Amino acid sequence: MSDGWSAVARWWDGVELWLTRLPLPAQVVLLMVVLLPACWGLAKVIGRAVDAIPERAHRSGSSAGGDDV
Repeated sequence: MSDGWSAVARWWDGVELWLTRLPLPAQVVLLMVVLLPACWGLAKVIGRAVDAIPERAHRSGSSAGGDDV
């Protein structure tokens, strides 16, 4: 493993140790503060991507001279 990845692994090990030593209520609060916004943002990105698929299919179908339904 290169020195850069070793440093990242050591840092991550420190974060894990710090997190597991916190009391459970503090772990839950930290989880909510970090994961809820991350999951919400990911859901928005996935939602926009899913909404864009039919729009692109409709645009490509109508430009080929197909029937508009």
